[in-house]
Amino acid sequence: MKYVNVGLIGFGTVGSGLAEVLLSQQERIQQRTGLLVRLVKVADRSARELPARFADTVLTNDAADLINDPEIDIIVELIGGIEPAKTFVMEAIAAGKHVVTANKALLAQEGKDIFAAAAAQGVEVGFEASVGGGIPLIKGLKEGLVANNILSIMGILNGTANYILTRMTDEGSAFAEVLKDAQDLGFAEADPTYDVEGIDTAHKLAILMTMAYGMNITHNEIVTEGISSIEPVDIDFAREFGCRIKLLAISRNHGDHVEARVHPTMVPDSHLLASINGAYNAVHFHGDMVGNVLLYGQGAGKMPTGSAVAADVMDIARDIAAGSVGRVPSLSYLPEHIQDRGVTPLDKISCPYYFRITALDKPGVLAAVADVLSRHAISIESVLQKGREEAGPVSIVMQTHTATESAVSAALAEIDALDTITAPTVKIRMLVEE
Repeated sequence: MKYVNVGLIGFGTVGSGLAEVLLSQQERIQQRTGLLVRLVKVADRSARELPARFADTVLTNDAADLINDPEIDIIVELIGGIEPAKTFVMEAIAAGKHVVTANKALLAQEGKDIFAAAAAQGVEVGFEASVGGGIPLIKGLKEGLVANNILSIMGILNGTANYILTRMTDEGSAFAEVLKDAQDLGFAEADPTYDVEGIDTAHKLAILMTMAYGMNITHNEIVTEGISSIEPVDIDFAREFGCRIKLLAISRNHGDHVEARVHPTMVPDSHLLASINGAYNAVHFHGDMVGNVLLYGQGAGKMPTGSAVAADVMDIARDIAAGSVGRVPSLSYLPEHIQDRGVTPLDKISCPYYFRITALDKPGVLAAVADVLSRHAISIESVLQKGREEAGPVSIVMQTHTATESAVSAALAEIDALDTITAPTVKIRMLVEE
């Protein structure tokens, strides 16, 4: 029996999940790979001891003990963040070790350096768990869709945000109330900024775009808006338009430039992504050969994510045993074919829009708003207006036909400057079904 030895940096939620998978599935792994994959060392600064079932695994508080161990073939980094994670990964690569990570922030920001170093050193980098938890998105792009020109990517990539929006939709609850419940249940962090403001989703979209299009991109180039400003009234109006509000990652491939954006989106009930609820994730790819593909599953959690990390370990272990390291490029494209490409400026984006305009209930208000929209070539598809309460302002809700972001921004600036408008207009982009 051939051995492949693994060293794990970080024994937190995902790290302990990986350890459980490697131990509990050891017989099945041997049956499928012909290898004995052993977790031989764990480095963790806070763990005092490992559970008794891991008696054969050495615990240390120094990652260098793993990186410098000549018996270890694969280093798994599961501590998160940029540093010291990048240092550990780069040192492991320099030592000739293969690396597996679930660290989407690290790859979205520093991936170019990491993958270049790995290619130069002739080692592999596995990162299935960095996007979509237990969903095989990375393998799907690298292998299942390798013959396709990917024309678009649309996805729900953050379970916390999706859980919050699902609760708001089903129960009519306010954002702050549902967020607190999510924190109490462990779905949301004490500081939920990355989740609810779309940053985590942007990290993941950057990774998918790199692989789908063979391009260099970081999350900083992706237009990112979160869900903290979504109110129950907008969710109610979305329902009247036959939509549900989702935090979507959206990218479309226009050849010489690509769209890259994360924002709340009204998704038609008829679209597959509208039915993805709770803490689940899903990604919708459109390939020129295969057409539409939807991958769905648990996007986070100890065992689903541990399963994805273990899958990377298995792939690399097989390549080591077969002497075929580097058979499948880590980023799907060969390094020399990953190039810079233009990102579509936001003001060039075109889509239908939802507007919620808060105005005094006076004659001529709707006409004034319509005049502004007309001068900016924005066509109205439908209008809803709710009755006022105690002579207060009213909500005028509009759904537009396709318009450019630049025209919408200019029109809303004019509308909000009208004397009869009492609050900034709420704007939500609407998804066009392909």
